[in-house]
Amino acid sequence: MATLYTNQKVNVRKTWLLMSSFFVLIIVLGWSFSYIYQNTLILYFAVFFSLFMNIISYWHSDKIVLKMSGAKQITRDQYFDLWNAVENLSISSGLKMPRVFVIEDKAPNAFATGRDEEHAAVAVTTGLLGILDKSELEGVIAHELAHIKNRDILLMTVVVVLVGSVTLLSDFFLRMTFWGGGRSDNRDGRMQMILMIVGIVLAILAPIIAMIIKLAISRKREFLADASGALMTRYPEGLASALEKISGYHGDMKRANHATAHLYISSPFNSNKSSHGFMTKLFLTHPPVEERLHALRHH
Repeated sequence: MATLYTNQKVNVRKTWLLMSSFFVLIIVLGWSFSYIYQNTLILYFAVFFSLFMNIISYWHSDKIVLKMSGAKQITRDQYFDLWNAVENLSISSGLKMPRVFVIEDKAPNAFATGRDEEHAAVAVTTGLLGILDKSELEGVIAHELAHIKNRDILLMTVVVVLVGSVTLLSDFFLRMTFWGGGRSDNRDGRMQMILMIVGIVLAILAPIIAMIIKLAISRKREFLADASGALMTRYPEGLASALEKISGYHGDMKRANHATAHLYISSPFNSNKSSHGFMTKLFLTHPPVEERLHALRHH
């Protein structure tokens, strides 16, 4: 039977597996182009770039995500009710209180980030604070604290930087191919063309593979955080009601970003909040809200 500690260990293993997968993907991409151009410097660059981005993603991804979202750290005096909700739920759940941030945005949403409990942060939008009552706000905060307690935030935050790094590197190789062209005096022209095509295909597919890896981070993480958060407050209806209000908002977040969309309690893109067919669900960052409400209210 899964427990909090087994979930934490599984997420830590998944994080290292994820980082290793991206390392291998970038190395394969770098090796392919170094082989095409007969230049080992390209492979060395890919190895260095991969190691550098893995280090950055582990140690600084939370800062990057908070900066991308426009979140500002707050004090108790600025947002007394929000601060108290985070502090009280942190104490009751046995967590160190995370840093608290607010995002100036009418769209109601929230997320947690950080590599561990000691470096965690919770961010909410002003729009969320404007429409939720006390029990609903506690439900949302409990959901985000559950991500911290389950170590979801490490896994979910690291992927933001890694997917972006693969996309940037692939774009660089594609531009290099189209602008520079392959050169080799000792190779058959037809073989050179085949290798060039393979390289281009790899550069195009790499970001897609990276996105698939990102989507492979199970949407069950959201169900688990919903369930764990409901246990913290002992009032599932608070979170259920909050999710209804959040999903009922029509409009995207001002700084909505596909790279960070999976971190939020609900998709920051309004188009992703409606019902979907089976195939479409496979490519969503969040489970449909109807399924989350059903799980909260009938289990």
